[in-house]
Amino acid sequence: MSFDGNGVAAPRQQFSGAGRSKPITSDGIIEIKTVTVNGQSWQVYAVGGTPAQTVQHALLEILPEPPALVVAGINYGENAGVGVTISGTVGAALEGAAHGIPSLAISLETRQEEHLSYSTTVDFDTAAYFTAYFGRLLMKRRFPADVDILKVDVPSDATPQTPWTVTRLSHPIYYEPVLPDRSSWDEPGLIGYRLAADPRDDLQDSDVYALRVRRMVTVTPLSLDMTSRLDLSELEKAMRQSE
Repeated sequence: MSFDGNGVAAPRQQFSGAGRSKPITSDGIIEIKTVTVNGQSWQVYAVGGTPAQTVQHALLEILPEPPALVVAGINYGENAGVGVTISGTVGAALEGAAHGIPSLAISLETRQEEHLSYSTTVDFDTAAYFTAYFGRLLMKRRFPADVDILKVDVPSDATPQTPWTVTRLSHPIYYEPVLPDRSSWDEPGLIGYRLAADPRDDLQDSDVYALRVRRMVTVTPLSLDMTSRLDLSELEKAMRQSE
């Protein structure tokens, strides 16, 4: 095994929607490959596992020392709203953050038919600009203790001059499930998805409103601590009163 310093690792297979899962069925095989981008060759690592498992293998086996930054993405398709726990891109960033490493999850808004594709027509130049921009910020600045990752979503029509704004997660479901097209449960049937509510009805400080209505780059701070942000003693008092 060898390492050339670029630290690019990705799941060997499509793993969209894997969240931070670590299935025992993953084989963990690591293949060294060469990818050529704009005439330059890069040594990369294809991992038999989910995005979160790929981060684990990178930290434990591929990298000679911990990285200064974990970048997950750029994803085909936005990751917005409270459904981000489904996202393999966000899951990989959360895994990096769990190891104490500044982490960035970045996604580009695309048409739904491009979400699971390897389309070469999607232009990632602007998303790459914002990846570098926020990556540098994560390495240079000390963020508040409750900010474990930055989730960034870039509109499909954005340019490097597009303004960005800090947002919260939208609460209404963003991608609603679609009934499988089958006549019997004995037939294979995957649950599909489609865009749900009208984004104009969302809160104006949400990632969905900023992305879909204001057409801004959204920056959403996420925390590993999923404890509800409330006075715990007040909740306990209310619960005991109902006993």
